[in-house]
Amino acid sequence: MQTEILIAGFGGQGVLFAGQVLAYAAMDAGHEVTWFPSYGPEMRGGTANCTVIIADEEIGSPLVAHPQILMALNAPSLDRFEPQVKPGGLIVANASLLQREVQRSDVQTLSLRANHVAESLGDRRMANMVMLGALLARWHGLTLAQVKAALKAHLPARKQHLLEANYQALEAGAAQIEELKKN
Repeated sequence: MQTEILIAGFGGQGVLFAGQVLAYAAMDAGHEVTWFPSYGPEMRGGTANCTVIIADEEIGSPLVAHPQILMALNAPSLDRFEPQVKPGGLIVANASLLQREVQRSDVQTLSLRANHVAESLGDRRMANMVMLGALLARWHGLTLAQVKAALKAHLPARKQHLLEANYQALEAGAAQIEELKKN
């Protein structure tokens, strides 16, 4: 098994952090992992993306041309990377920042208003964790418990006070998907 995930958005949205959390969770679960960041010169507001490859055996290259999963946190990321997702793949889109829906019919789509959910939790910066929780509710490569454990184990000491907020955001994202399944 090998899963290739591309997470993309604006700098400052926690794109790289979401990828790191996934990578740590997979590594802690005993998988082979690569995490490959890419970002513009701007610290905030420029584009950022990262690829995470999770596998059961050695990974040949960290480069991904056609990921199975795209987590698009903004419209430019959806525009740029939607065509690259493998047929049969999954696109998780942040509808809070999109002006359109996913155009492809050969992929599964999860669309949720992650920014709105994060704001309802009291911290708009948690939209990345809302999106990650939604991904985990649909893709079963890792569990919510594994990602929570990775957050606890790898979040720097100066950020440990944000642990509970991250947990709530993950759970809220997963709950959004469970709610969609009911409807």
